[in-house]
Amino acid sequence: MSQIITLTSDFGLQDHYVSAMKAVILGIAPDARLIDISHDIPPQDIMAGAWVVRNAAFLFPPGTVHLVVVDPGVGTPRHPIALKVGDQYFVGPDNGIFSLFFDEFDYEAVKINNKKYWRQEGLSKTFHGRDVFAPVTAHLSNGVSLNEVGEPIEELVTYHWAVPIADKDGLQGWVVHIDRFGNLITNISEQLFEEHIKKKDVKIYVGNTMLKKIVTTFGDVEEGEPAAFIGSSGMLEIGINKGNAGRMLSVDKGAQISIVLQK
Repeated sequence: MSQIITLTSDFGLQDHYVSAMKAVILGIAPDARLIDISHDIPPQDIMAGAWVVRNAAFLFPPGTVHLVVVDPGVGTPRHPIALKVGDQYFVGPDNGIFSLFFDEFDYEAVKINNKKYWRQEGLSKTFHGRDVFAPVTAHLSNGVSLNEVGEPIEELVTYHWAVPIADKDGLQGWVVHIDRFGNLITNISEQLFEEHIKKKDVKIYVGNTMLKKIVTTFGDVEEGEPAAFIGSSGMLEIGINKGNAGRMLSVDKGAQISIVLQK
């Protein structure tokens, strides 16, 4: 194992929750390197958590353990799980948050039910991040195997991103994530765009706005103007040069985006 542990949650930094998880981890794996991916996931937003982790986790060295706690079902019968996807390990709730990876990678998963690896004192029904997920993460980082922390589980809760639609008239997709800057990240990949649009003239409709071309960077448009571009995640994005596209274009997550080919 790499002894690198990442943490992602919707806890924010106002309260003690993140520090409590780190304290438990370091008590078990004092040599671990703790890296925060994000603690600003919108509360209980499983899709946002999945998107953020997906775009960071597989850049880490092999053997990294990722603690992911966006858990609106804490205290309910949902299972705590640990899984290996590719050469990365993940620990968190079985609520669909990891399912974004399943179409791309084989995985093996266990239901965390060996309480030997849980926190032994003051077990809370509402803070599994501290009492179940954090200690299991630390033990995995120390070299404990998946099969030691739980028993195999074949079928996990899954979510599916909406699939963009391509036809002779163009592409139709949806906004799947809005980042901190208000950029609208769609489910239209660069590959799909290249296959169906290429260099053809288009009109791009999103919210109350129509754009006529794809640009390379924000600097290709005037300040305050919208821009359509391929973002760092490899997906089509809509942003505002020095502005917030979500607010300025009156667009929420799930909004439709249409790319219409010009005849």
